[in-house]
Amino acid sequence: MRTIASIIATAGGIGFLVKGGGTAAAVVFCIAWYFFPIGYVYQTLLLIAVLIAGIWSATKMETIWEHDSSKIVIDEVAGMMITLAFLPHNGIYIVTGCVLFRFFDIVKPLGIKQAESLPRGLGVMADDLLAGIYGQLILRAIVMGKLL
Repeated sequence: MRTIASIIATAGGIGFLVKGGGTAAAVVFCIAWYFFPIGYVYQTLLLIAVLIAGIWSATKMETIWEHDSSKIVIDEVAGMMITLAFLPHNGIYIVTGCVLFRFFDIVKPLGIKQAESLPRGLGVMADDLLAGIYGQLILRAIVMGKLL
């Protein structure tokens, strides 16, 4: 079980990168999102699966590593999924979404930092989910306003 949790938590090993695992996970996800677009129903199902698996694996792995270890990057994948969900499949939107998400995830304004204090795997995932929501709102405004 620990091996499966480790694979999920590190997004297939990306989290074992010495530095920048979160950014690497977000970029790898964006590349996959670009080359393998899926419909809205599948986006929803995949997001639910990643959220459940992310909370479970982060809870398991933080008992071995520490809370919100830099090795755990499944939360970045979930945050990017939220940022890009249900928007037009467009390279410039994907890149913009990645920049927005990473900004909110790194700077942690507007309650994002406080979300980390939730217990166990939920706290690991919550800050990135909130960063993804903020990224989604701004990106949606850009798309609807046709600013890019």
